[in-house]
Amino acid sequence: MTLEPIALDHLVLRVHDLKAMAAFYCDVLGCSVDRWREELGLVHLRVGRDSMIDLADAEILKKRRGAEGPAIEGTQRFYPNVEHFALTLAHFDADAIRAHLLAHGITAAPTLKRYGALGDRVSMYFTDPEGNMVELRAAQP
Repeated sequence: MTLEPIALDHLVLRVHDLKAMAAFYCDVLGCSVDRWREELGLVHLRVGRDSMIDLADAEILKKRRGAEGPAIEGTQRFYPNVEHFALTLAHFDADAIRAHLLAHGITAAPTLKRYGALGDRVSMYFTDPEGNMVELRAAQP
């Protein structure tokens, strides 16, 4: 048997402030709440038609599974198994995106051409309110 992955289904981030992080991903990055499961401390955010970002409350997750939450060393947060994740944008206007992020207090790294699932595309990096590295990528070359 050969596995043939065709898309990213979802990514789960352990977070400290579920409401603030859900607001960030919806209000700033344009995701939408698909399900809010208060009893599990879990929010499923829709990213386009076929992908999701799940936000899991670190304390509730730790109690449920014994999973360690994000550790803080100085002012940097370390997530041992996630370096960054990338969201492909249908329309990529670097100046407009940068202005939008700045209006929300976010400074993005320079826009550069990088390789990813769709080949070489321009993209920019920034961190969300809890220190997760996010890459926004153009859909078109």
